[in-house]
Amino acid sequence: MHIELNHVSKIIKKNTILTNVNLEFEGGRTYGLVGTNGSGKTMLMRLLAGLIKASEGEIIVDGRKVEYGRKLYFDMGVIIEKPEFFNDLTGMENLEMLSKLKGKITREEMRKAMERVQLDPENRKKVKEYSLGMRQRLGIAQAIMEDPDVLILDEVTNALDEGGISMVYDVLKEEKEKGKIIVISSHNRQDIDTLCDEIYLVKNHTLQAGDQ
Repeated sequence: MHIELNHVSKIIKKNTILTNVNLEFEGGRTYGLVGTNGSGKTMLMRLLAGLIKASEGEIIVDGRKVEYGRKLYFDMGVIIEKPEFFNDLTGMENLEMLSKLKGKITREEMRKAMERVQLDPENRKKVKEYSLGMRQRLGIAQAIMEDPDVLILDEVTNALDEGGISMVYDVLKEEKEKGKIIVISSHNRQDIDTLCDEIYLVKNHTLQAGDQ
């Protein structure tokens, strides 16, 4: 899979958030976005995920232009900012609800996704009782459960302890070996250095190549 962002800009109420962003993503590689709060990292991820429309430029997937509001040509797993769930349901019940949107996976596949992030699918605890770290694990489970072509993960290890961070590293390395495009952001430089093949600094409303 190949994704291109060509001269992409985003302007909101006359405020320039991103300008003239040019990027290419290839399958089997992990890309890191770094930058200060408000630099535009999350906005760039929203654009890539098709959640918002670019003010200028285009996004091309395997030679086909992505049209905002229309079905994407690829499957995507996403965490943007904090994962949100149905608080009065269990983790497994949340995944079951989310899976109904596409209806493409079995309950067993959802169980395996939870187990990969070290959550017990039989745990009857409601999500409202989850710690922040457990919510993050469940967010990663929902992102990977349908075996998407692309993973976009904002602050990928947020609220995780050392064991949780190690788990995320293992999961994402496995996903990369399957040939997926993975785009992450993190304030933890270790995440970026450990996981990423290419690093981009989001600064002054555009991208600069970072240390590889």
